[in-house]
Amino acid sequence: MDDSASSRPDSQAHGRALRRQVPRSAHAVLDLGPDRADPLVRLHADDADRVRELLPLRYSRMAASPFAFLRGSAGPMAADLARTPSTGLRAQLCGDAHLANFGLFASPERRLVFDLNDFDETAPGPWEWDVKRLAASVEVAARNNDFPGRRRRAIVRSTVARYREAMREFARMTTLDVWYAHIDTAGLAADLDSRIRRSGKREVDRFLSKARRRDNLGALARFAHTDDTGTHIVGDPPLVVPVGDLVDDDIGIEQRLTDLLADYAESLAPDRRVLLDAYRPVDFARKVVGIGSVGTRCWMILLLGRGDPTDPLFLQVKEAGPAVLEEHAGSAPVDHHGRRVVEGQRLMQAVSDVLLGWMQARGLDGRVRDYYVRQLRDMKGSLDLDRVRPEGLLAYAELCAWTLARAHARSGDRIAIAAYLGSGTAFDNAVAEFATAYADQTERDHSALVHEVSLGGPGDSDVPRDPLAPVATRGGGARRAPARPARRSAV
Repeated sequence: MDDSASSRPDSQAHGRALRRQVPRSAHAVLDLGPDRADPLVRLHADDADRVRELLPLRYSRMAASPFAFLRGSAGPMAADLARTPSTGLRAQLCGDAHLANFGLFASPERRLVFDLNDFDETAPGPWEWDVKRLAASVEVAARNNDFPGRRRRAIVRSTVARYREAMREFARMTTLDVWYAHIDTAGLAADLDSRIRRSGKREVDRFLSKARRRDNLGALARFAHTDDTGTHIVGDPPLVVPVGDLVDDDIGIEQRLTDLLADYAESLAPDRRVLLDAYRPVDFARKVVGIGSVGTRCWMILLLGRGDPTDPLFLQVKEAGPAVLEEHAGSAPVDHHGRRVVEGQRLMQAVSDVLLGWMQARGLDGRVRDYYVRQLRDMKGSLDLDRVRPEGLLAYAELCAWTLARAHARSGDRIAIAAYLGSGTAFDNAVAEFATAYADQTERDHSALVHEVSLGGPGDSDVPRDPLAPVATRGGGARRAPARPARRSAV
């Protein structure tokens, strides 16, 4: 992706020359044309290989608001982005760089760090696509919170400007300095300290404190129970379903889990295998996660150190299929999609989960699929975007933009990208205009889904709807969410 043979002057000259081929103002264009594929048809095309009884959960979550729809429609947006202007400069992309896919997690040194935290769609592609998806998500989130138009526009412009300014900062750094750059909680607190009101700082403190409690012991209290028969995952259908409730055969749970983890262990470095070997798997369950991922196969595995319920480890095993970008930007360089996710994550994150790995496994339907594995809860936390105030959204969006620029700078030609962006605001204004247009389109697409759900589809079944995401009412395609939060956060 990054032409490491190019000198700094050559990269700068190339970036500036691209302004004539693809003017920065051209990024305002959203011309989807009459032949645009119906986004609902694209979404339903994914349903064939999903767990059928979970499809109502997927669409009820997406129907909850335009922002929820945007989160769940990475595939349709990738097709739309493929129609927009591109410089041809490539980097490793997140592929789903909306606001809710950034957040906190623990570094190997047990410090809380802020970074991208979802890589299901990661693949090489045009760097502009990630920026435009982030900008569109900011606009949609601001509408969801009823921010006035002028304020929304200013927040989106500032978000894109922060990406541009950060990329110019990274272009001046040495390669090693770029790779070492990260934001931990000390840096996060310092960045927010002068930007939000006192009540907002209290909200940030609660946010950080909550993330620190989301560890393996917290997961044990949340998801498991210990009695005379041992420690087991507690069912909460349809969100958590123990494997014993899904299958009935003579294979013991522990043997099944041991076989399942053997392939995964091979993807880990030797020292991480020693860590994994210190734990014994005791139970696993199917777990519903996210919005766009609902219906794909995701499992949680409970392991105990020396059989001790006070020494738990929860792993998440998540199905990995082709990235939505690959249809439009070319195939990923590896043919194992679990490995694609892991290697993309390691390339884009400053630090990654020590137990991040990949595997293949035969599912309950007999098909072999690719998966990636990570810790289920490793001090993970994200901002409640339904309750954020304008100054809080501005600070958070700029933080996400810096993080995205850092991720792109690690794999793309940061000097050429920075030279293309320049010091002016042409790109900022253009992408802000694009974000407004795409938010309008998202509301129309969301309204179509709400209408479809109101008629009894898609994924219609007798399975209970998701209690965490009420179905939107008819006419929910308006800019406001179907239900307003009881109160707004001070952040």
